[in-house]
Amino acid sequence: MEERRLGPAVGLGTWGTFEADAGLAREVIGAALDAGYRLVDSSPMYGGAESAMSEIVRERRGEVTVATKIWARSVEEGREQYRKQRAWFGRVEVEQVHNLALWREHLPWLEQERDAGRIDRLGVTHYGEAAFDELAEALETQRFDTVQLPLNPRQRQAERRLLPRAAELGVAVIVMRPLGGAGSLIPPPPEEELAPLREFGIETWEQALLKWALSDERIDVVIPATRRWEHARTNAAAGSPPWFGVEERTLVERLAA
Repeated sequence: MEERRLGPAVGLGTWGTFEADAGLAREVIGAALDAGYRLVDSSPMYGGAESAMSEIVRERRGEVTVATKIWARSVEEGREQYRKQRAWFGRVEVEQVHNLALWREHLPWLEQERDAGRIDRLGVTHYGEAAFDELAEALETQRFDTVQLPLNPRQRQAERRLLPRAAELGVAVIVMRPLGGAGSLIPPPPEEELAPLREFGIETWEQALLKWALSDERIDVVIPATRRWEHARTNAAAGSPPWFGVEERTLVERLAA
């Protein structure tokens, strides 16, 4: 199967960030794009983030891969979400079924939109280990191009089954929660503990966590969320080689434990 890679790269998540603040979205996304980001991930459930980011995305449309989601209790509601997304962004490069919600029902009409050229890739997401069996079932249909899942040194359940199968199928992997779980970021170690990682361009703990994930060749994009433009700019450095080897990844895992 042809590979459908998106990275390796750092993208921008928007969960719990902009709400409906278009000025904040302009500041953060603008800084991210200037730093080399290309993918911005959002969802209808992110408190107005889609509408807030629409203006800056339209202004810099050629630089942005929009990855957003359908999160709906019916096909009709999903179609309405998609209609708004088309109005905000013009097109959607990566349209994902959020948290597996009615994924079987949404797939047929989303495939029609992809076949018509209005969507580039279809994806599916979930944050919880309890849903990983169903997430694997969705991948086995071979009707999805991307999968979004949680991965960080403290949350590695996806490594057992989902990452190997995604690699076999050529499905691009987008990593949510690369800095830790929702509301519980992995605390940084003493700064001197990062010294062995300096030669890899690491200056911050956040960069170390992001590069830890991207150094797994099965990972395409990590999407840390932030409300601060300076964090977006700093995090971008993790998206470039050199990548960690086994020794460096093991160090990050130890420091995160």
